[in-house]
Amino acid sequence: MRKTQCGLTLMGLIMVLFVLIFAALFVMKLLPAYIEYGTAKKAINAIARDGTGAPTPHDVRRQFDARALIDNIESVKGSDLEIRKEGGGMVIGFAYRKEVPLVSNVGLYIDFAANSSGQ
Repeated sequence: MRKTQCGLTLMGLIMVLFVLIFAALFVMKLLPAYIEYGTAKKAINAIARDGTGAPTPHDVRRQFDARALIDNIESVKGSDLEIRKEGGGMVIGFAYRKEVPLVSNVGLYIDFAANSSGQ
């Protein structure tokens, strides 16, 4: 008795590689937007945690702009921050929409929002 062969045909291999390459390109296009969001979120959390260095909203915005310049945060500016007093500290938040172009005239909109209170 002959054993049946099992494996992947050349056409099957090409299709699998096409799907994997498409998924990798999709991830590579989206990853910078998520990295920038994480960096901005870390910046507002650090500023809110160190409440002694920024007693006024103007100081908070100035500190965020300084961190944004160092960390290359371009989507959020200090003027975009929402700052309010809550309890004994400050809650700093932001919300923005990022457009990521994928292919030709096809793109993806991602809405990001964060605040230093963790909500």
